Amino acid sequence: MLSMKFIRENPQIIKKDLKKRGDKEKLKWVDDILSEDEEYRKLLQKAQDLRHKRNSIAQEINLLKKEGKDIKKKLEEAKKSPAEIKKIEDKIDKLTISIKEKQMRIPNILHDSVPVGDSEEDNKVLREHGKLPKFDFELKNHGEWLEDKQQADFKRAVKISGAGFFFLKDKIALLDFALQKFAMDRLFKKGYTLVQPPLMIRKKPYEGVTDLADFENVMYKIDDEDLYLIATSEHAIGAMYMDETFDDLPIKLAGISPCFRKEIGSHGLDTKGLFRVHQFNKIEQFIFCRPEESEKFHEELLKNAEELFQELKLPYRIVNICTGDIGIVAAKKYDLEVWMPREKKYREVVSCSNCTAYQATRLNVKFRKGNEKDFVHTLNSTAIATSRAIRAIIENYQQKDGSVEIPKVLHPYMNGIKKI
Repeated sequence: MLSMKFIRENPQIIKKDLKKRGDKEKLKWVDDILSEDEEYRKLLQKAQDLRHKRNSIAQEINLLKKEGKDIKKKLEEAKKSPAEIKKIEDKIDKLTISIKEKQMRIPNILHDSVPVGDSEEDNKVLREHGKLPKFDFELKNHGEWLEDKQQADFKRAVKISGAGFFFLKDKIALLDFALQKFAMDRLFKKGYTLVQPPLMIRKKPYEGVTDLADFENVMYKIDDEDLYLIATSEHAIGAMYMDETFDDLPIKLAGISPCFRKEIGSHGLDTKGLFRVHQFNKIEQFIFCRPEESEKFHEELLKNAEELFQELKLPYRIVNICTGDIGIVAAKKYDLEVWMPREKKYREVVSCSNCTAYQATRLNVKFRKGNEKDFVHTLNSTAIATSRAIRAIIENYQQKDGSVEIPKVLHPYMNGIKKI
């Protein structure tokens, strides 16, 4: 979220950004926060003055007692203080809640390079890489191919878990692990520390890393527990240093985890297969850094992801996400979209975000800056989400005889298997 210091000092910047996003309904929130904050600070001072007065009266009573004088009037005066202070504290608590609710929902300030647009159709293509494959035969749907080759079972997964789940089997299950190990090895060699996070986290830390609307739309809640299944390792890793202060930066991490999401694709190609599902495995990149370095590291994260897909020899493009598609947490976001030849379109497989100080402010994660402290910047990016990468491999590497070749870079991880 935006700090109160930033909101107090830059209301016009926030309003300009909200207009850029087309989020005009929140313009009034900025004025409301400032008005409530002014009242909040006045009440804080008033409560402090009353406490000081209460302490002074207590001292006067003690002095009168020592002098053997009448303390009745002072006792009556002292009795009023707790009720007056409690009344003010109740008002302070209500204002605190009201300010925080709006503050948590005002989006991050966008980078100047974020294109203006209403939806994903307005995202700006920055570059394309790789040659699009051509086929002289009809490609088989990846879900059907997986079932025909007995490499996945969707029907039995639906039977026991519902739509959006799957069993991976045999060589494709091995391919899933091969993709994870491939990404882990590359990031490890680049100096990223591997992290296996908890798969469930409490609501307070979760509120620090995501849009509050995700609690209803994305995350799975554990009944009767203050726990949510993680939608991505980014969330657990981002919250790992909550209420802590760094001495040395940057911190570069690579998260390894399954991910759980309530959201699922629309009817059509997404409904049977691996592209948009409730559970999948992902290797994630995450960086904590100083504010002046976050743009540089944003490009580094994207470069890391591009190199992985270049090694896999999957054609892709990079898009700069527009104002209507970026969400409230990121200041700037790139997507890497891989070519899906059956649909004849690019589909998102990597999301790469610079969240600046937005998450760190919520989580109170800082770094030492001389004798002072400041909020760190946080960045995250997919390295490989295996289910989407598997679909891309099945479609781009499919052969006329119905087989699928394994990308050469994965051969060392596949126990000698080069084709399925």
